[in-house]
Amino acid sequence: MIWNKEAECMSDDTKENLQLKRLKEAVENAYNNVPYYKKRLDEMNINPEDIKTLKDIEKLPFTTKDDLREAYPFEMFAVPRKEIVEVHTSSGTTGKPTVSGYTRGDIEIWSEVMARGLSMAGVTDDDIIQNTHGYGLFTGGFGVHYGAQKIGATVIPISTGQTKRQIEIMQDFGTTVMIFTPSYGLYLAEEIEEEGVKTEDLDFKAIGFGAEMWTEEMRQKIEKRFNAPAYNIYGLTEIMGPGVGLECSEQEGLHIFEDHFYPEIIDPETLQTLPDGETGELVLTTLTREGTPLIRFRTKDVTRLKRGKCGCGRNLVKMDRITGRTDDMMKIRGVSVFPSQIEKALLRIDGVEPHYQIIVTRPHLMDELEVRVEASEGLFSDEIKELVGIRQKIENYIHNEIGLRVKVTLVEPKTLPRSEGKAVRVIDKREL
Repeated sequence: MIWNKEAECMSDDTKENLQLKRLKEAVENAYNNVPYYKKRLDEMNINPEDIKTLKDIEKLPFTTKDDLREAYPFEMFAVPRKEIVEVHTSSGTTGKPTVSGYTRGDIEIWSEVMARGLSMAGVTDDDIIQNTHGYGLFTGGFGVHYGAQKIGATVIPISTGQTKRQIEIMQDFGTTVMIFTPSYGLYLAEEIEEEGVKTEDLDFKAIGFGAEMWTEEMRQKIEKRFNAPAYNIYGLTEIMGPGVGLECSEQEGLHIFEDHFYPEIIDPETLQTLPDGETGELVLTTLTREGTPLIRFRTKDVTRLKRGKCGCGRNLVKMDRITGRTDDMMKIRGVSVFPSQIEKALLRIDGVEPHYQIIVTRPHLMDELEVRVEASEGLFSDEIKELVGIRQKIENYIHNEIGLRVKVTLVEPKTLPRSEGKAVRVIDKREL
């Protein structure tokens, strides 16, 4: 189902004309109402009137998380504080959090884009959505909540945790759509199995997942365990929250809602804009944001863009699933390694569980990588030679994927820590 055919299926010419109009308005708004942007544009001798084509966006400065932290708490607001009806922040795990302020108009846009995205997964006003994304300052829970309510679906705002209660509710309430992070979804699946509940006896028609990186193999495991198709959700607190991009029934990339968010891909080293189809860092500009407009925000997320009419009927640009973050990339003996590459190799092996940790050390001036991965119950009870064979197979798969030899340690089932939010995959013990 297409929620907003006019916005999601508009022609390229109509879309580009709308984007240019909104880009000009967004730059003018930021220049006139956010001191940070006035200062930056003045320093670069740029005026809002200099934006005459969409290509002219490349004249504008980038915005980073550090810029937003320096503006903590309210200096990036473009409206008087009393017009801000809701505030969300990033986790703040690496310093002061970034603050995102929403006007009533922003909440309406957020609801609209999430309604479009949930409709892509087949959600209607007949559905019951169990939303395990966290509420509070994290945007995840609220974005799904607003979009589901706009559609008219019934929302169960259970948030994360309370796993036994989650299982009870999905049975008693007849949940049809689950929303979770991939790691929490796999944990839930384990607990469902332990409770003796069969997912085929439940009413799931769709899964929405996001907030973490994942691989296609991880999606397949989730779909198999929940007996329902799983659709990727992309968003970030600074831009809006979940709803920047979502997957349609084709499951071949996420449609970005270009009438509200303008995407670019840049080379993170040279900062030059890359053409469609090339992989780099995603940069987003808010075209309609009232409370906290952002120009060319560097997301640090690694992906690529592809254009053309989709089999679902929409004419919105697609981005590939996120394959890494420029700040999550590990340099191991001079080689760039993303955790998702290791996950991809692991999930190709029968007999191991999708729970792992990557330990990075530097014992003798040389980086060492250890991957700890859980063996399945059946595998762990096998003979030692079977375990050795599987371990060597995993080491070979990882070597083929990243070009480095790593140490693989098979551990007993359910011994690695579980996460009810975002999983911690990498522990870097190097003294860098």
